[in-house]
Amino acid sequence: MTSRELEWSRGDRAKAAAKLMVGWVALLWLLEVVDVASGHALDGLGITPRTPSELVDVVPAAFIHFGFAHVAANSVPLLVMGFLAALGGLRRFAAVCALIIVADGLGVWLIAPAHTNTAGASGLIFGLFGYLLVSGFVERRPLRVLVGLLVGAVWGTSILVGLAPTQSGVSWQGHLLGLVAGVATAFVFKRRTQASDA
Repeated sequence: MTSRELEWSRGDRAKAAAKLMVGWVALLWLLEVVDVASGHALDGLGITPRTPSELVDVVPAAFIHFGFAHVAANSVPLLVMGFLAALGGLRRFAAVCALIIVADGLGVWLIAPAHTNTAGASGLIFGLFGYLLVSGFVERRPLRVLVGLLVGAVWGTSILVGLAPTQSGVSWQGHLLGLVAGVATAFVFKRRTQASDA
C-alpha cells in the first residue's frame, strides 16, 4: 500500500467515524424528543436494580436520557471520544461499545441502590474515556498514547467529579463501572503493534 492509499484509507475511516457519531448523537436527541412527546414513556427503559424483568433494559438504558439537559451534557464527550475510538475501525468500535454497555448495565443492575432508575450514555462515555486512556499503552502505540493523554487532560477532572458518590441524582456506580469496563475492554481487544500506527 502506498502512502497516498494509506492516507485515503485513513481519511475514509475518519469520515465514517464522524458520520457514525453524528448519527449516534442525533439518535439520542431524537429519542428524547419522542420521550418528551410521549409523556416520558421511554424513561421506563432505564435500569431498576435487581429486578429480573429489567435485564432487558441493560442495552436500551444507554440510549435514554432524563431530559434535554441530560442529553446535552453527554453529547459532546460522546461525540468526541466516540469519534476517536472509532478511528481504530468501526467493527472494533462496535464491539468495544457493546462490551462497555453490557458490562456497565449489568453492573448497575447488580449494585445500584434499590428503587432507582438509571439511564443515559454517561456509562459508555466513562468507558470510552478509560479505553482511550489506556489502549495506547496496552498496544504500545505512541499516537494512541498521545490521544489518551489529551483525552485525560481535557476530561480527567470531569471524570473524577463524576465518580464522587456525593452527587445527588448522579449514578456514580454507573460511571465507575463504565470506567472499569472501558479499561478492561482495552485489554480484551488488544492487538499487536503494526508497522503503521492506526
